[in-house]
Amino acid sequence: MAVIKYKGVGIIGMAACVPKNISRNVDLSDLIPPDEINKVINNIGIIEKRYVSEGVTASDLCFEAADKLLTDMDIDRNSIDMVIFMSQSPDHRIPATAPYLQHKLKLPKSTACFDLSLACSGYIYSLSTAFAFASQEGIDRVLLLDGETFSKIVSPKDKVNAPLYGDAGTATLIEKDNFSESIFTLYTDGSGQDAIKIKAGGARFPTNNESLISKKREEGNFRADIDIYMDGLEVFNFTLKVVPNSIKEVLSISNILIENIDNFVFHQANKFMIDFFIKKLKINPEKVPFSLDTFGNVSSATIPLTIVSRMKNQLNNQSKKVLMSGFGAGLSWGTAVLELDNCYICELIEI
Repeated sequence: MAVIKYKGVGIIGMAACVPKNISRNVDLSDLIPPDEINKVINNIGIIEKRYVSEGVTASDLCFEAADKLLTDMDIDRNSIDMVIFMSQSPDHRIPATAPYLQHKLKLPKSTACFDLSLACSGYIYSLSTAFAFASQEGIDRVLLLDGETFSKIVSPKDKVNAPLYGDAGTATLIEKDNFSESIFTLYTDGSGQDAIKIKAGGARFPTNNESLISKKREEGNFRADIDIYMDGLEVFNFTLKVVPNSIKEVLSISNILIENIDNFVFHQANKFMIDFFIKKLKINPEKVPFSLDTFGNVSSATIPLTIVSRMKNQLNNQSKKVLMSGFGAGLSWGTAVLELDNCYICELIEI
């Protein structure tokens, strides 16, 4: 377990952007038998998701979020020292997407830019990275952009994944100031790398004609090797085993009682998992916001999207002790406890 502590660094603003296009799970009755569809919806808790139009990317959604955040907060764009783009759906394999966003946002050429790639734990990992850089001399403000367009990598004939994934882009602004201590704990179990995977497209299994063909798979699902695969049972069991323990550990390290946390923001994987965490850890359900019902699972972007879409009225001009927990492919998971002190939250953007 990696334990990382920061002081004098924090989040001052957040924004999120979702597509206007809506996909409702009740309309998947041609994929899932009509007598089962309502049961599936109730179990996963996802009624509808958002998906991008042709030609729209995760960076486009992140740009809209970042542009609004910087404009609404009247941030001098020359004051941004670094841009981190967290995504597993970048614009290109080469070059990185962060430099494109630096240029499009009209940030100075002195801005350091790079991409990070991690799945559902990615916001916790990339936020820790942003805090680490902002803690250094010479870097005062870091713009963290986290977005995914998983609708582009899900087979519409895969009844495991088709009801789950949506698209969104987010922006988080981090800076030096008089912030209290933040604590991050990060974990990895690479033995579970096959639990969530896109087989083709990397150097080990380059894309070829064969990998583009949709084939009948387990339980009658149809999927190509360029589509995402998930072993739902393995991921489910892994999550229920590790997440409650990681939360207990970070609270113990932080010397904070669970009842003194104002909000618990979990990665929005499915409702059953989050309900399990609430019951297992004896959390007041009113402290746990949900966004998966209307946005689905947007991988690493679910945590900032949940904060923007569900917690705006709670956070503007207030101080809250927040615990964030992300978990998923890798296998990888991370937890953070931090203060959101007078953090500015933009109105949710739809494009």
